[in-house]
This record gives sequence, C-alpha cells and structure tokens, in this order.
Amino acid sequence: MKTDLAKTLSVRGQHGLFNYIAQSRTGAIAESLEDKKRYNFSANAGITTLEDISIYTTEEEVKLKDVFAKMHEVLGEKDAPTAKAPEAELKALFGKALPNYDADRFYVSHMKKVVEWYNILKQHASLEFVTDEEREAEAAKEA
Repeated sequence: MKTDLAKTLSVRGQHGLFNYIAQSRTGAIAESLEDKKRYNFSANAGITTLEDISIYTTEEEVKLKDVFAKMHEVLGEKDAPTAKAPEAELKALFGKALPNYDADRFYVSHMKKVVEWYNILKQHASLEFVTDEEREAEAAKEA
C-alpha cells in the first residue's frame, strides 16, 4: 500500500510520524506509525504534512518525496544512518542523494529529521507514495 504524504504528519515536539485520521473539535486525531497509538493534537501543536516539506538546493526546492526516492536509489534496501550517526556520514549520504543541497540552509539537524523519517516510513509504511493524480481519482470516487 502506498504512503500518502499529504496525510503523514510531523508534530513539533513529538518523536516520529503520524497518520492523519480525522479532524476533532480542537485540532486533529492522528495515529503513530510506529506504535499505532492515537493522539488528539490541538490546532496550535505545529502539525506539518510531509507533502508540504521541501529541501533547499542551490537551484530550487526539492519535494521531500523526491528526496526519499533519491535516498532509496543510493541506499537500496539498507536503512539510512540513524539520527545519531556522525555528521560526516549524514553529509556523505546527502552528498550522494542530493549533491546540490544548499549547505547554508539545509542543516545537519534537518538531515537527522529526514533520515529518521525515511527509516520510519521504510519500516512502518512504504517508500512508494500516492501521486496527486491518484489522490484526485480517489476524491472523485468518493464524491
């Protein structure tokens, strides 16, 4: 089953990734990809969908799903280094996967988040992503 990055959430101050379930009166209900526990996050919790995240390069911004695809090309079936890996190892990975990343705006702290998310998706979801066309077709079926 493909992962829908428009429904995959990162929440400020929370470890891991969450799958959007429904809207609540005060915010959003989401389920952890790792332990399947459900949480009710308030509207001001700092919720971001992975679909909305891009990485700075020297030419343009690259969507996170494209970065994940390039990382998968480099890593094959291996996991990405952990967020606790040495800086040099993380920079080497992104040097291969995204050689023109903007070192002035894409920090090691960002790299750590991206490899953490990559590993969570690889282990608990899928590295195949729902496309805009598939999302539109699904919406048309429900209408």
